[in-house]
Amino acid sequence: MAALAWLLIPLVAAIGAGLWGSWANRTRGTRGDGPELDRYTRFRAAMEKSHTGG
Repeated sequence: MAALAWLLIPLVAAIGAGLWGSWANRTRGTRGDGPELDRYTRFRAAMEKSHTGG
């Protein structure tokens, strides 16, 4: 019986990991890349501006 308990521990852990993984990867609504691309464009402009004084 003790061996069965030791075998059930990894099984329960694997099931729990699978459930957590599916919950973590759930879709939270589609969001476009617009905000990230806007921030990246502003970042690049700021970097180019700061290095032009050379």
